[in-house]
Amino acid sequence: MYIATLDSIKVGKTVAYFRQQKGISQEVLSGLADIGRSHLSAIERGERKPTLETLYRICNALDIKMSTFVLKLEEIL
Repeated sequence: MYIATLDSIKVGKTVAYFRQQKGISQEVLSGLADIGRSHLSAIERGERKPTLETLYRICNALDIKMSTFVLKLEEIL
């Protein structure tokens, strides 16, 4: 049986997409989301998957709904 998993690279690309659309740096976004800049960088590179809590904080910092994030992620998938 095949179990689908969430691709961390695509999650990272989606975070980077919205960050760039807002015209803010990783430094600014990490501060707004209250996460480390190196952690955010690792998420964007696909080296780490954010927890649901971290993703929620990133979305809030970007002023987008999580549903908007997921819809964009599904486009990338």
